[in-house]
Amino acid sequence: MTTIAERAAAAAGRTDTAADAEPAPTYTPAPLTDPGIPEPGPDGPEQVPVWVAWSRVMGAVRGIDKGDWYGRPGERGSYQFRGVDSALNAFGPACRLHGVLVLPVHVETAYRDVKTSGGKPSRECTVTVTYRIIGPTGDSIEVQSAGESMDSADKGTAKALSTSLRSLLFLGGLVPTNDTDPDASNVERGEAPVRSAVQYLDEITHPQTSAGRLRQIHYELKQSGQLGVLLTNEVGDEERAGEMVVRIGKERAAGGAE
Repeated sequence: MTTIAERAAAAAGRTDTAADAEPAPTYTPAPLTDPGIPEPGPDGPEQVPVWVAWSRVMGAVRGIDKGDWYGRPGERGSYQFRGVDSALNAFGPACRLHGVLVLPVHVETAYRDVKTSGGKPSRECTVTVTYRIIGPTGDSIEVQSAGESMDSADKGTAKALSTSLRSLLFLGGLVPTNDTDPDASNVERGEAPVRSAVQYLDEITHPQTSAGRLRQIHYELKQSGQLGVLLTNEVGDEERAGEMVVRIGKERAAGGAE
């Protein structure tokens, strides 16, 4: 009799089982400590412009320790990092003290199928998030931050959004990270499988597919030389894949303008 894990692996097209699968690296979060930032007084925050309030938030958050561990300390491949919870633990009290809100107001997502260097199927998610930073008087500034993740289950979008928020707080708050320079290392990515044009059909015609994702699909089809592949469109006629993507994108743009 097969186990639930084995049946789930088979449904996902995997052959690994609990007996032969590699154990997942452990994640050990750092205990969250009080950053020592006071709560706002009874009169609330001082009524200053948003750029002044945000600069005061930056002044309250001078640094964040690396306390989270990926893997076990001392093991090969393990490393320390600052997670999104550590960022929120520091910036949350500072924003409350100075009357600052940080709200996501627009999200653009893109997905593609990839493989890890070990050949395991995975899903890559990239997001571009527009955040509105609102000050105590109600004025605001907007900034953008990107995030990326790879996940073999259904957590890719949540992970990408978390990395986007963490990047916003660290970069927008000018928090020194003491990280290794990005050019000092590289990650080996496995060869990504090429999706056939017909595999995009449901996504192209789905009413919830964003304009940004349609542009990404057009780019992916162009890269794989499939813009001219004939697909059966939503009314049963044959139409070239590239022309269908452009047409549907224009129709949705026109509909949104009404």
